[in-house]
Amino acid sequence: MIYDEEFETLPREALEALQLKRLQHLVERVYVTVPFYKKAFDEKGVKPDNIKTLEDIHKLPFTTKEDLRDNYPFGMFATPMENVVRIHASSGTTGKPTVVGYTRRDIDTWAELMARTLAAAGTHKGDIVHNAYGYGLFTGGLGFHYGVERLGASVVPVSGGNTKRQVMLMKDFGATVLTCTPSYALRLGEVAREEGIDFRNLKFRVGVFGAEPWTENMRKEIEEELGLDAVDIYGLSEVMGPGVAIECAEAKHGLHIFEDHFIPEIIDPETGDPLPYGEPGELVFTTLTKEAVPLIRYRTRDLSVLYREPCRCGRTLVRMGRITGRSDDMLIIRGVNVFPTQIESVLMARKDVSPYYQLIVDRKEHMDTLEVEVEISEEIFSDAVKDLQNMERNIEKDIKDMLGVSCKVRLVEPRSIQRSEGKARRVIDKRKL
Repeated sequence: MIYDEEFETLPREALEALQLKRLQHLVERVYVTVPFYKKAFDEKGVKPDNIKTLEDIHKLPFTTKEDLRDNYPFGMFATPMENVVRIHASSGTTGKPTVVGYTRRDIDTWAELMARTLAAAGTHKGDIVHNAYGYGLFTGGLGFHYGVERLGASVVPVSGGNTKRQVMLMKDFGATVLTCTPSYALRLGEVAREEGIDFRNLKFRVGVFGAEPWTENMRKEIEEELGLDAVDIYGLSEVMGPGVAIECAEAKHGLHIFEDHFIPEIIDPETGDPLPYGEPGELVFTTLTKEAVPLIRYRTRDLSVLYREPCRCGRTLVRMGRITGRSDDMLIIRGVNVFPTQIESVLMARKDVSPYYQLIVDRKEHMDTLEVEVEISEEIFSDAVKDLQNMERNIEKDIKDMLGVSCKVRLVEPRSIQRSEGKARRVIDKRKL
């Protein structure tokens, strides 16, 4: 379902004209209201009136997470604090958090974009949405909450944790849409089984999952285990929160970016040079309508690709590919670039292991080592030791064939890897780099 026909199906020429108008207004505003941007513009020798076309965006400086931390807490704000009605901050990172603020209009825009997002995923007014994203400084829970209410559906603001209780509420309330991280979705299914409940017999029709990278194989696992349609969502707190891009339920082939509010780019993560459509690289966003903390060419460090091809859903918006990893959490193992999602795709292609795994990176005698711990399935837990050893060797070979790097695979007992109620911690890096 298309929530906002006018803007989601704008002809390309009209959309780009709107983007340019909003971009020009944005650069004029941040130049006079944010000292960081005035200095950055001046150092690059660019003035607001240099922006004549959309291509001129490449003249503008990048913004990084470090810039936000250097200006902690409110140095990047473009509006007086008396106009700020909400403050969020990133979590789970080292160093100072990145702080973002919202004006009343920002909150209204966010709710509208989340209503678009949920509608694209197949949510409608008659749905009951079980929202298991975390509430608080993390943007996920409240972002979804406001979007559900704007759409006119019912929201159950359960947040994360207390998983057994969540399963009971899902059954008793008859929720039809599940929103949480993909790893927690699998955890909910696991706990449901422990409670004697077949998740597929619940009323869930759609799941909207994000906040961590996940593979197509993991989507299949979730859909088979939970009996629902799993849709990928993308967002990040610095740019707005959830609702920057969403897969449409019709195609589930790339995530539509709401370009009337965000200008996406793909750049070479090493050089910063812009890359053409269809070529993978680092995703960069410029926020066109944010009032409190607008961002110019924000480097997300997320690796993706942009597509311009039309989608059968009717939206004219550019689509981004599934996030394949991050340029700053990429592991380099003996000179080979490794992303956790690449290993996950190997593991999820097998039926004899569970979706729960961890990568343990270490350095022994100046040589990087990679150990993959993965839970075996309940069905083969009692198999002979020799059979399990053969399994380990087979998985090691599959990973070596795909990534070109050798690793040690260790099969562990079911339920022995710590469960996550938010973003799963996939990598334990013991190296002192």
